[in-house]
Amino acid sequence: MILAVLGKATVPASVDQPRILKPREPFADQVFRAIARGSGGITVGIMLAVGLFLSINGSQAIGSSGLSFLTTDAWNPVEGQAASFGIRSVLFGTVVIAIIALCISFPLSLGTALLISEVLPPSIKRTVVSMVDLMAAVPSVIFGLWGVFFLQASVIPVSRWISTYLGWIPFLAVTDAQGHPLTEPSAFTSSAFIAGIVVGLMVVPTQTSVMREAFSQAPIGEREGALALGASRWGMIRAVVLPFGRGGVIGGTMLGLGRALGETIAVYMIISPIFTINWQVLSSGANSVSSLIALRYGEASKFGLSALMAAGLVLFVITMAINFTASTIVSRSRSGAESQ
Repeated sequence: MILAVLGKATVPASVDQPRILKPREPFADQVFRAIARGSGGITVGIMLAVGLFLSINGSQAIGSSGLSFLTTDAWNPVEGQAASFGIRSVLFGTVVIAIIALCISFPLSLGTALLISEVLPPSIKRTVVSMVDLMAAVPSVIFGLWGVFFLQASVIPVSRWISTYLGWIPFLAVTDAQGHPLTEPSAFTSSAFIAGIVVGLMVVPTQTSVMREAFSQAPIGEREGALALGASRWGMIRAVVLPFGRGGVIGGTMLGLGRALGETIAVYMIISPIFTINWQVLSSGANSVSSLIALRYGEASKFGLSALMAAGLVLFVITMAINFTASTIVSRSRSGAESQ
């Protein structure tokens, strides 16, 4: 057998040895990779630090109340009285406002995203995209002031009409303690319905951005194929664009839900805080976790501050779960796979 000598190693000459190629990565790519990894690590670290901070500072209240923290309506955090405080009604109000916001924002976001990606010419499209993105930069307090001084007066007649003609639906009725219908304007102010409308308009840019990006990535070949087979523009959208962007629609909606759950200032300025579950969404009185924290933070005792931290921890966990679920749905969709 013929042997080949390579340094000190001796191997059969007939054995093929693959060359190991180790191309040197450009320095710019190395810097970019390091910055990207560092930014991602810092973001995850900050998120974990926030969760740890809330857990540590809210542990006293959680340890005192236990599971009753999630099942008690009243809010009177006094150390040593476990049953005197909880966030059930506050959490209920948070979810109700967020659901109303989604009912308002979803059709607006879907229609705007389809308009931008499928209808508008490029020259106008850039302007509309800039306007929608600019809407996301409007401070929450501006939306709150607009909701209090303009929208509320305009919505009260609508709320009264809904209560009058659709009051047979329990959560759309506005009644007193004896079940008699109420019609005076004061019964319809500072409601979860008004807060939900304002929050819904606030989350429209977030949802529109995700949906528009998903729709714009629909394959050109499939679009042209549908049109070549005689489909109308709406037929092409229904057969190609909407199925392709389904993950973006779901993900954008859930991201908007996470945003709506955590809205603070606008909700705080509109609602009239109560600590009972109010099933009548059109009537005055609602609450949310974020507005509770903003309302009680300045006057809270040490134990009360721990209770507020515990409420913030619950909201933090819910929001993170929703956002992670939305990211997973988007990444597993066809549009998300195309963008990677």
